[in-house]
Amino acid sequence: MSDEPLDPPSIEITKPEPKTRWFEPACAMLMAVASVATAWCSYQSWQWSEQSSALDTHGDKIERQAIAWHLEAQETASIQLRLVMEVIAAQMEGNEKLARFYTDRFPPEIKSAYGKWIALNPFEDPAAPPHPFVPALYTPRFEREIRDASAEAARVEAEASIAGHYAGSYLSGTVILAMVLLFASTAEKFDQRRVRMGSLGFAVALFLFAIARMLMLPVA
Repeated sequence: MSDEPLDPPSIEITKPEPKTRWFEPACAMLMAVASVATAWCSYQSWQWSEQSSALDTHGDKIERQAIAWHLEAQETASIQLRLVMEVIAAQMEGNEKLARFYTDRFPPEIKSAYGKWIALNPFEDPAAPPHPFVPALYTPRFEREIRDASAEAARVEAEASIAGHYAGSYLSGTVILAMVLLFASTAEKFDQRRVRMGSLGFAVALFLFAIARMLMLPVA
């Protein structure tokens, strides 16, 4: 065996490729503009979220009012039905004074329906409606208010959904711009020029996509 010392293995050190003079200022400028755009997207997302929440609250209030009107209309119709039954019973017994006592105190919606029903001669004509509460004769109380409230609630709900969509779109914009900041800040740390340029190019592409998407969104 030879006692000659073995030469240590040579280690090749790769020197980092030099950066161009414009690279770091470009990264800094991109990060600055992306930071401002991120703040704007966050603000708009908050504004649209507040608007969506306010519209949801308003829509719920309208729906509750419509439900209250509907319940009151049902209770009113039930009371009016009992009044009509009392009138019919009095007429069948020949007590016109009692029947007139009830009919004189009918509320407007049932008074009109009852008059139309009596004009159809229901006691003699079997083809006449069995009672005055059929849709052709009777209009429930608050019917127009309930219909208008339901339409308004549907409109407000649609606006709240649109506002929520805008809030989500702006929020996703902040996520994209956060990726821009990540790639732009790490681009200058890579040693290989190809990797640096690829990272910066990807950051620029994401930034342009986020800005174009943001410009298509309405401002709250």
